[in-house]
Amino acid sequence: MRGKRIAILEARLGEQLAELVAARGGVPVHAPALAEVPDLDAGAIGELVRSLEARPAALAVFQTGVGTRALFNATDGLGLTPKFLALLAKSTVVARGPKPTAALRSRGVRIDRHAAEPFTTREVLAAIGELPLGRSRVIVQRYGTANAELDQALAARGAEVVEIPTYRWSLPADTKPLAELIGALERREIDAVVFTNAEQARNLFLVSRELKKEQALRAALNATLVASIGPVASAALREAQVKVGVEASPPKLGALMSVLEAALR
Repeated sequence: MRGKRIAILEARLGEQLAELVAARGGVPVHAPALAEVPDLDAGAIGELVRSLEARPAALAVFQTGVGTRALFNATDGLGLTPKFLALLAKSTVVARGPKPTAALRSRGVRIDRHAAEPFTTREVLAAIGELPLGRSRVIVQRYGTANAELDQALAARGAEVVEIPTYRWSLPADTKPLAELIGALERREIDAVVFTNAEQARNLFLVSRELKKEQALRAALNATLVASIGPVASAALREAQVKVGVEASPPKLGALMSVLEAALR
């Protein structure tokens, strides 16, 4: 990566990713494309926990570590965590990946099924398998956006799906770094762009549309090495008609840095 300019769109782990790039001799260009905004209604969560006493959930799906921790912080504040844990003990609990797994284990939750790598909705549905869900209640801890694919698949099997929002994704308050990145990409001043979330791609193009530079951004990305953390981010990029140069496997930062470094070499 020596001397290569690497654009980083990650927000929460942006500094860590920049350090990984710099340690390999690259020049990180940090332009956060995503903000996590709290979207947790404690009153609604309290009502949900109380309703689960009357009608327990047959299945509980936890999709992110951040959201799982936020949910339990809310039940802590309401004094409902022991009750919620007791209710989860009666459900089949599915964890989407290592982060929700760690968050659940920290609370002593029994995890019945784990989604396999690369932890997409397809693997979540495979983990659920043929569990009978007709007329059953299913709770899904939402990540930044509603998982329409998962919700529709569960509803098609007769389940009543209740999503629990904990945070939502939005544009960062300051989009100037993204506008500057689009300009740098147009001028071919960036050697690679790293996408660690599907919403980063959508937000980058949202800013480009506001600048009336959508086609210019697409052409610039297709003339640049695009590195994706995994299949979900890659699908969003392909939907935007952007060619994915390299994709990490497994979908982790270390693997991402390795394939990026090899491609740049």
